[in-house]
Amino acid sequence: MADDLPKPEPKEIDEKLALQLRHMIEDNVLKGVPYGEERCDNCLYYLDPDDKIAYCWHPKLRILVGGSWWCQWWEKIE
Repeated sequence: MADDLPKPEPKEIDEKLALQLRHMIEDNVLKGVPYGEERCDNCLYYLDPDDKIAYCWHPKLRILVGGSWWCQWWEKIE
C-alpha cells in the first residue's frame, strides 16, 4: 500500500514557511542547547513545562521549541 503513495516533495507553502523561519532564526538568538541553568522548559513563555517539546508564546517567537533550548528572551517564572 505504501508503494501507491506519491513521492513526497516540498510544496510552495513549505518553501515559504522555511524562508520565514530562516529569517526568524537570523533575527533571534534561539539555540538548541541551554544557557547555563536557563532553558526553555523553565522559562515563563514555555506553555507546558512537563513536555519535552512545547509552544513558546513569546510574541517574537510563537513556535514549538524543545525544553532544553534557550533564547535571548528567557524569563524566570515568578
